[in-house]
Amino acid sequence: VQLQASGGGLVQAGESLRLSCVAPRSIFSTFRSYDMGWYRQAPGKQREMVAAISSGGRTVNADSVKGRFTISRDNGKKKVYLQMNGLKPEDTAVYYCNRGYFGTDYSPVDWGQGTQVTVSS
Repeated sequence: VQLQASGGGLVQAGESLRLSCVAPRSIFSTFRSYDMGWYRQAPGKQREMVAAISSGGRTVNADSVKGRFTISRDNGKKKVYLQMNGLKPEDTAVYYCNRGYFGTDYSPVDWGQGTQVTVSS
């Protein structure tokens, strides 16, 4: 399953971006049943979860982005969004959306092409 993320760019610290992720047509009919998430990977660091949203709309966020980032979904448009406010240089990374599932924690299954977010100080 190829998920397509977009919306990245170069911004200054304190500014905002909204990332979007559209599901492929192959899962359009079942999109609303999936848990979805956003991960990021900074240069030289491991990939880490940023936020996730269940099929029922329950959300979880990494401590590093609480109060600044918001994940949401539009099942009609088959999209997941990540609203990022108050961006910091340490948020610089490639951001990936994925399909996964909630167990004890959120676990990603399918990955898509990432989008680069660069925050200058």
